[in-house]
Amino acid sequence: MTIEGIQSICQQFKGMTEDIKWENHLCFNVGDKMFLVTSPDMVPVTASFKVSDEEFDEVSSRTGFKPAPYLARYKWVYVDDINRLNKKEWTYFAQQAYTLTAAKLPAKTKKLLGL
Repeated sequence: MTIEGIQSICQQFKGMTEDIKWENHLCFNVGDKMFLVTSPDMVPVTASFKVSDEEFDEVSSRTGFKPAPYLARYKWVYVDDINRLNKKEWTYFAQQAYTLTAAKLPAKTKKLLGL
């Protein structure tokens, strides 16, 4: 998977925006809340994203995955190489991260975004 592939997946989500945070992290957001963060300047490219409470332990124990630094308490996982997931898996996890994050937005924000 490439950064462009992840962007292509995330661009399909209603109300999704991208921005650069902390100088070199490409962040995917909904309603100004991050749901997926990548480090495109790293080799290999790394990423962190939100997962469901039920999947957190299983996903974070996979090879190359771990609880995301600073964000693990919110059930985020870190992957040391975006190529550890194929397109189908990225589609699943990006959609899940987006949905989990969008669900926590205030009603007014959801209405503005058409969610």
